[in-house]
Amino acid sequence: ILIEGYGLTEAVTAKSANPMNGLKKEKSIGIPWPDTIFQVVDDEGRPLPPNEPGEIRIQSPDLMMGYWENPEATSECMRDGWLYTGDIGYMDSDGYFYIVDRKKDLIISGGYNVYPSEVEEVIYSHEDVLEASVIGIPDAKKGESVKAFVVTVSGSHLNETALNEYLAARLIKYKLPASIEFRESLPKSPIGKILKKELAREELDRLQNA
Repeated sequence: ILIEGYGLTEAVTAKSANPMNGLKKEKSIGIPWPDTIFQVVDDEGRPLPPNEPGEIRIQSPDLMMGYWENPEATSECMRDGWLYTGDIGYMDSDGYFYIVDRKKDLIISGGYNVYPSEVEEVIYSHEDVLEASVIGIPDAKKGESVKAFVVTVSGSHLNETALNEYLAARLIKYKLPASIEFRESLPKSPIGKILKKELAREELDRLQNA
């Protein structure tokens, strides 16, 4: 039996899961362990109501003490007895939690929050898309604009116009990519994770050299 849950190195062990013998919710990381408290908070650390996205923070008796010889990084995520996970998520009305995206990947475009994972999920739903990654790039008017990098399946003739039309039928306007770049491959880590930082660095270099 596979049970979806949530854990991170800084919290030592798994901290939530869908109940083995209770209600299981698709795409949810479940409910916290009995000795663990989850809260969803805004940028000021104020708890948010159900179904409103914010940063997930955790209290538990076995959180890390800090990062080895890195007090600055420790102070960024460990505050007032809470571990700030850097994950954007929300709690539903039944107390089940969901992960939306990483806080550092959030795109703020024209005052709107755009979660890259949401845009990527729609891009991946196109049958010709093999890989996709979405990042925010500097925009003089909006602060940031949405850019998508796409790798298509072999033999595909998908182009930017066709993919834009597909996305426009499925996403609200402010979440649509301002540009789409098709590539043969995307930069990845040794374990196969797409490196958004590398894509962002490439874009920054391109803009600086334009």
